[in-house]
Amino acid sequence: MAAMRSDAGGGRSWELGLASEAETRRLADDIAGIVRPGDVLALSGDLGAGKSTFARALIRRLAADETLEAPSPTFTLMQAYDTPRGAVLHADLYRLRGPGELAELGLIEAMEDAVSLVEWPDRAGEAFDPAARLDIVIEIDAAEGDAFRRVTLIPGPSWAERLGLTLGARKLIDAAGWGGAERLHMQGDASSRAYERLRRADGETAVLMISPPRPDGPAVRAGKPYSAVARLAERVDAFVAMDKGLRALDLSAPAIIASDLVNGLLLIEDLGGEGVLADGAPIPERYEAAVDVLAAIHAKALPTILPVAEGREHVLPDYDLEALSIEVDLLLDWYAPHIAGVTLPAVARAEFARAWAPLFDSLVAGPRTWVLRDYHSPNLIWLPKREGIARVGLIDFQDAVMGHPAYDLVSLGQDARVDVDPALELRLIARYAAARRAQDAGFDLAGFAAAYAILGAQRATKILGIFARLDKRDGKPGYLRHLPRIETYLRRDLQHPALEGLRRWWETHLPRLFAAD
Repeated sequence: MAAMRSDAGGGRSWELGLASEAETRRLADDIAGIVRPGDVLALSGDLGAGKSTFARALIRRLAADETLEAPSPTFTLMQAYDTPRGAVLHADLYRLRGPGELAELGLIEAMEDAVSLVEWPDRAGEAFDPAARLDIVIEIDAAEGDAFRRVTLIPGPSWAERLGLTLGARKLIDAAGWGGAERLHMQGDASSRAYERLRRADGETAVLMISPPRPDGPAVRAGKPYSAVARLAERVDAFVAMDKGLRALDLSAPAIIASDLVNGLLLIEDLGGEGVLADGAPIPERYEAAVDVLAAIHAKALPTILPVAEGREHVLPDYDLEALSIEVDLLLDWYAPHIAGVTLPAVARAEFARAWAPLFDSLVAGPRTWVLRDYHSPNLIWLPKREGIARVGLIDFQDAVMGHPAYDLVSLGQDARVDVDPALELRLIARYAAARRAQDAGFDLAGFAAAYAILGAQRATKILGIFARLDKRDGKPGYLRHLPRIETYLRRDLQHPALEGLRRWWETHLPRLFAAD
């Protein structure tokens, strides 16, 4: 299946050549993966070209039932399906005399919360929302053979990006030799990235990572969006660069099978699903191995510029005062009003910044290394067939920065989603310190312990704000269940003498943190 972008009426369209009915069904499967309620798929073209074949394949995929009959609604006009992906409507408007009959049919009202496939959409005039509409024109091209079809896809505004991504993914998958693989959605996390597991008939798997360029959000500081200030990766280049860098250290980052850097698509090695937890609790041996990985990384002199592709490089940004500060400010903007029920005055916010300033200065003046930034249980894969530190598989490192080596150890020892017993946390710190002292007799344990507490407080403060934002702004309340754990970590970190000023700020302005003391 070949895809070609072109301009149609000032907008983008795609023309595809489908060599068989199987390719028509595969296109339907691909589009089924990106539809959402309110979408309208307007099917038109030659009689007998395969509109019903396409519709039936898409309905079956949404219903997760490849044997579903899904008859043509030529005589019933409209057929409804209740699927795991929500309501699906299949309408055939051939027998309608005009748009005025749509109200009598009840189609427009029913389409509001459904995925709708509409054959003969011209009978509806302009009744459908053009933004939610994807026109699919299927035509017979007898010159290429009886089974050959030309398909033109004309997306409305809400379709353009996701359609481009799914067609780009299909092109990448086919070019890499994985065209016949089954595509299975993988559960994501709080990020905007998406993942699919590809599985061949012989059981071999790979992972499709869908990470389009991050659009700029509103300016929040110095004319820059939050992502730029917090030093978050804006392109997939960062993942590719760090992946190559980690693999050069003989660490188990996934091999990259194929890439489309423009669209942010990667086909990567599937490291599997065995993690570092058992029944939701840390497996000490595996956490200790993860500590050994960090000690090995931090013992090396590491570059700040990494190759991405020929003539293309990625510069690791500094985890600087600006980034550290904007992250803790999330607590003031989201956690304080939404969770604590407190709107902090300007003077309290200024005191908050003053309490953090000397702490951040000490971090920035300290040692620097690669900080993977999301080094915790969801992103660590256990690979028992490998040896030594290679047993720890690494994923989700595209937001890596140059910063203090204590940060990733804090991420592990104060896992936001898992209770880490204080005794195990101390074992991890001791193991790391012993490894670093073996590598460098001048390793400053007292300084590292202070940095660990500061970064523990910084990370907990940031996450309290992020999880409150995920609930309030994004409608994801599930993250709130982690708040008591993170508050416990924060109370523990605030006991360090270096954080006395910050502790006083909490006691004064958000004393609820110490209610469980």
